[in-house]
Amino acid sequence: MAVKIMIKRKVSSEKLSELLPYLKYLRVLAMSQDGYIGGETLKRIDDPEELLVVSTWQSIDHWKTWFENPERNNLQEKIDSLLGMKTEYCIYSYQ
Repeated sequence: MAVKIMIKRKVSSEKLSELLPYLKYLRVLAMSQDGYIGGETLKRIDDPEELLVVSTWQSIDHWKTWFENPERNNLQEKIDSLLGMKTEYCIYSYQ
């Protein structure tokens, strides 16, 4: 069953230009992973410092494999360090 992953980050306007290359590279890497269907990055209208990435995977197992990928984890550590906070993940399934 396909799953959607909601990935929420808060980023100041000063750090956005540093963050975007990381997000683009994560997307490029994800696109080569088994089970990746697609994704999009959204900016919240009433809080422009909040970004939401919606990622779709064929199954939770595909997502978990990607989530545990060492290269992804290395990039994620850099992102969290840049932002000064942990990225928030929520996993949803279709009903």
